[in-house]
Amino acid sequence: MAEDLSISRIGTKEEQYESLIPQIEALLYGETDLIANLANICAALKEQFGWFWVGFYLVKNDELVLGPFQGPVACTRIKKGKGVCGASWQQEQILIVPNVDEFPGHIACASASKSEIVLPLYKANEIIGVLDVDSEYLSHFDEVDELYLKKIISFLNA
Repeated sequence: MAEDLSISRIGTKEEQYESLIPQIEALLYGETDLIANLANICAALKEQFGWFWVGFYLVKNDELVLGPFQGPVACTRIKKGKGVCGASWQQEQILIVPNVDEFPGHIACASASKSEIVLPLYKANEIIGVLDVDSEYLSHFDEVDELYLKKIISFLNA
């Protein structure tokens, strides 16, 4: 297990992800506790990219419940289909929202959040939660983030 991250904000976003991914793999290697792994992924992503909010919501019965995160306090429970996280869960797809104020039904947990990316988290072909990342900047996330974040959360299925 890695005990420290080597953070470098030099280079392209792709290069930063490429540097971070093996470190996240090392953090997760041999650890079977889901919550511990989610917490370390959040911390690593927040450290590397300095995003406004990074966290997981986990499916419990008919709603998403706040899990490990880094950032300001957040909404605790989200119904299926509500907000960006609930919509991602219901639609079973990754959602990139350039401007959260234009997303129908957006849940404003923090008014400083301007853009968002949400990725469903699968285990045995069933959604068990979502990774939610917020930025205080408009149009902050793109296909590069989608590609690399999808790769990072795929480690949880290994």
